[in-house]
Amino acid sequence: MFGLMFALLFIISACNGEEAADEQNESSEGKTEENTAAPAGEKTKIEFWHAMSGPNQQAIDNIVADYNASQDKYEVEALFQGSYEESLTKLRSVGGTADAPAIMQVFEVGTKYMIDSGYIEPVQTFIDKDNYDIGQLEENILNYYSVDDQLYSMPFNSSTPVMLYNKDAFKAAGLDPENPPETFAEVKAAAEKLTNGDMKGFSILLYGWFFEEMLATQGGLYVDADNGRTGQVTEALFNGEEGRRVFEFLKEMNDAGTLGNFGSVWDDIRTAFVSGQVAMYLDSSAGISGLVESAPFEVGAAYIPYSEKAERNGVIIGGASLWMMNGISEEEQAGAWDFMKYLQTAPVQAKWHVTTGYFAINPAAYDEAIVKERWEQYPHFQVTVDQLQDTKPSTATQGALISVFPESREHIVTAIEELYQGGDPQAVLDKAAESTNRAIEIANKTSGK
Repeated sequence: MFGLMFALLFIISACNGEEAADEQNESSEGKTEENTAAPAGEKTKIEFWHAMSGPNQQAIDNIVADYNASQDKYEVEALFQGSYEESLTKLRSVGGTADAPAIMQVFEVGTKYMIDSGYIEPVQTFIDKDNYDIGQLEENILNYYSVDDQLYSMPFNSSTPVMLYNKDAFKAAGLDPENPPETFAEVKAAAEKLTNGDMKGFSILLYGWFFEEMLATQGGLYVDADNGRTGQVTEALFNGEEGRRVFEFLKEMNDAGTLGNFGSVWDDIRTAFVSGQVAMYLDSSAGISGLVESAPFEVGAAYIPYSEKAERNGVIIGGASLWMMNGISEEEQAGAWDFMKYLQTAPVQAKWHVTTGYFAINPAAYDEAIVKERWEQYPHFQVTVDQLQDTKPSTATQGALISVFPESREHIVTAIEELYQGGDPQAVLDKAAESTNRAIEIANKTSGK
C-alpha cells in the first residue's frame, strides 16, 4: 500500500538505481550541478514543485509570471510533478541535496512525514531572521502547520469542507432554504423530507477527510498524544464516542434509504448533485463556484453538520502547504522565502482566492475589490470563511499529525463501505482503528521511535 510506503519514505536511500537517477535528471533539468550563486547580473533560479493541474496550474503559472516580472533578482520556475503522492516519490531521490527543488508543495496529511524527513528547513527560521509578522495571516490555517509554536511550512492552497444543498428541492419539500439543518438529527429529518423516487436526501464522498472533519467538529481526537501534537502517536482514538456518532448518523440514514452512495470520485458525487440525485452533500470549499455555475437550480452553502450531543468546534484545514528544502544554496533559500512572502500579500491572495476558490491565507485579501465583487456573485464563499473563522482552536481542530495518515484514511473508507453493507458502527470503526494501530506500530518501530 502506498500509505505504508509513504510512512517509511524518509528512511529509504536517496539513490534508487538508474530509474531514480533518470528521474533526478529530469526533475533537475536546467539546474547547475554545483550549489553556487547565479553569475552577476543573472537571476537566481528557484524551482517550485507542485501538484496542481488544470485551471489551478494556470493560476499558479500566472502568479509566478507576475512575481518574476516584479523583481530582477530571482526567477521562479513552477514545475508540475503529478499527484501529491507522485511528487513525494520524486522528492525521495533528491531530498536533502542540491538537486532538490527550493519549494515543494505537499498535502496536509504529509506534514508529519515532511517534518521527520530531514529534507526541510522550517519556515520559522526565516520568519525569525526577517522578523516577519505572521500575525497578519489566518490563525486557523497556520495552526495545522505549527508544532510547538514553530511554523514548519507556509500554507498555500487551503480549503475546508462545506455542506452544499439544493434550495429548489428544499422549497419543494416544504423546508426553509435559508435555514439549512445544522445537527445530525436535523440533517436526518430534512433528508427524510427531501428523499423521493429520484433523489436521496444526503450523501458524503467515500473519503476519510469528511469523517475526520465530522469527528473534529465534535471535539474528537483522531489519535493520542493530543492528535500527535505533544508526543509520539501510539494508537487511534477515532473509534471513540464522537466517531461512533458519525457512523451511527450515516447508518441510520442508509437504513432509512435517505442516504445516497455515489462512491469515492469527486466528479461522480458532484454530477449526482447537479443532476438532482441528491439534495445535500459535503464538498470542498474550493469547489463551490463550479457547482454554482453548473447546477440548474439555486445552490445553498452551510456549515458541516455536527452531533446534537456535542458543541460545534469547527473545521480542520485541508489542502496543502509549501515547504523549504534544506540542501539547496542560501541564495535559493532566500529566493524561495522572498517568493513565499510575495504569495501572502493581500493582492496576490485575493487573486488566488477568486481564481481557485481556496481561502486567502491573508484575511486582508477579503477587503480587496475583486474579492468583494466575487462574493456578490457567490455569497457562498462568505459561509466558508465564516465557518473557518468561527472555528475554536484546539488539538481537535488543529488536525492530527501521523505518518500513516493516507493508509488510515483507506481503513476508514473500508469501514464506511462495510457499514453500508450492514456492519455495526462500533465494530467496523474498531476494525479500522486496529488496522491503523498496526500501521502506526510498524512505522514507529521502523523509524526507531
